[in-house]
Amino acid sequence: MSEPIVDTDRVHVLDHPLVQHKMAILRRTETGTKQFRELIRELALFEGYEATRDFPLEDIEVTTPLETTSAKQIAGKKVAIVPILRAGLGMVDGLLELLPSARVGHIGMFRDPKTKEPQPYYCKLPGDIESRTVLLVDPMLATGGSANAALDYLRKAGVKDIRFLVIDAAPEGVNAVLDHDSDVRIYATSLDRQLNENAYILPGLGDAGDRIFGTF
Repeated sequence: MSEPIVDTDRVHVLDHPLVQHKMAILRRTETGTKQFRELIRELALFEGYEATRDFPLEDIEVTTPLETTSAKQIAGKKVAIVPILRAGLGMVDGLLELLPSARVGHIGMFRDPKTKEPQPYYCKLPGDIESRTVLLVDPMLATGGSANAALDYLRKAGVKDIRFLVIDAAPEGVNAVLDHDSDVRIYATSLDRQLNENAYILPGLGDAGDRIFGTF
């Protein structure tokens, strides 16, 4: 039985028909590495649109081939994309298509198979990270352990605005993140049923890192 989400105002699950269609293909055992990688990139692009929906705009003047007119542009918003290694790397290219001027940081975390606790092994962020909106990305949100460790690292670096983009989430992990950080917002393309006894998401899509990089 899945548990209810404690704060639905900070959780955004994309229900676009194309997202649901791509998720169905992503889940299939027979989906190969190349297609899986492409789908992760495409779904990250969809999430990027939603996660930046509230970016502020300012009026500018532009000249078309026919006349001068008023238009809108993003009002000086600086963004950093920070994947949780290694699987988060699969989402970066899709977001860079949408936000080509974004800086990219890296946070390396792996989950100890026995304790299920996150273990850091590499962290590198842009020098002005505290002034940027951070899109923290990881395809899977299972227990929330790695996500919370990454959030702590970003908060200690001075980041105020963090949006956590995931492909597949379990309610246990979503609640763990929401309880741990009172300001983070979560964007997911699927909210699944629950975790199994080994802390894998059900129905899930397997190990995203292994399927992205072909390391079965």
